[in-house]
Amino acid sequence: MDNIDIPEKYISNINIDGMNGRVLDLPAKSASKNKLLFIYGHHSSIERWWGLMLALSNYGSVTMPDLPGFGGMDSFYKIGKKPNIDNMADYLAKFIKKHFKDEEITIAGMSFGFAVSTRMLQRHPELHKQIKIVVSIVGFVNQEDFTLSPVRKQVYIQATRILSHKVPSIIFRHIALHPLFLNAFYGKTHNAKNKFKEAGSKQEIDAIKAAEVTLWHINDVRTWCYTTVAILTLKNSKVKVDLPVWHVGVSEDHFFDNNKVEKHLSEIYKDVLHIKIDAKMHAPSVIADEKAAAEILPQDLRDRLSKL
Repeated sequence: MDNIDIPEKYISNINIDGMNGRVLDLPAKSASKNKLLFIYGHHSSIERWWGLMLALSNYGSVTMPDLPGFGGMDSFYKIGKKPNIDNMADYLAKFIKKHFKDEEITIAGMSFGFAVSTRMLQRHPELHKQIKIVVSIVGFVNQEDFTLSPVRKQVYIQATRILSHKVPSIIFRHIALHPLFLNAFYGKTHNAKNKFKEAGSKQEIDAIKAAEVTLWHINDVRTWCYTTVAILTLKNSKVKVDLPVWHVGVSEDHFFDNNKVEKHLSEIYKDVLHIKIDAKMHAPSVIADEKAAAEILPQDLRDRLSKL
């Protein structure tokens, strides 16, 4: 995004299974030898999370790869696959094995990124031995975790299921995602209102709009729609993960019921430590700098990361 300056020396190209993307490798600010792998959420890019990466680099080096179809990376459709949770999970496992070899790491997943990370750990238990802890930042593992009304949920599922097909997605991209349309109407949509409600000035609102337009255009429409359906119909796999998870929940999360999230996490992970922070948004702003993004990292979690 034009308004977020990331030194090019921290970003390199990756190719996994014929899909081209990017990866951010940010060194630790201190002498810490911790290695943190951050998996971003839905509707994301490397640039969108630069502020949080700066905050996390206080506790070790941070790696953040693109996900297929997001952040400008090629989608699974390029190689004849669908962008389902299992394929995302297998991609992530391949990335870890290729990028980290046998090194110990901490995994932090953001929202959808945590769902992918969990499925990866369930499908690839051979990786458990090199994972120190798992961190869920407003993550989820089950469709029941959402607070959406049944009617709204079905509307989202049916609409995005249609738009996950090639021709409808092309039409949607060139009409509904045209910059003029997005600038005029996006801020008035149900979910987008939360992204603008704490903006303090017109300049900040304009910056958020610009960042959102960029995100909508670098993310593959079909992948975004297909994964929306996958998220809203996600079943809780009963495969156990013999690792501890630190879950950060937001007090006024407009997407998830924290009690249900904790219940479903306890059905999968060995230990669950749930920390709720007082915040009014599901995630930091798309233009959040290091200070603003760091608010989603509670002190207990920072202390734990410091001791790894």
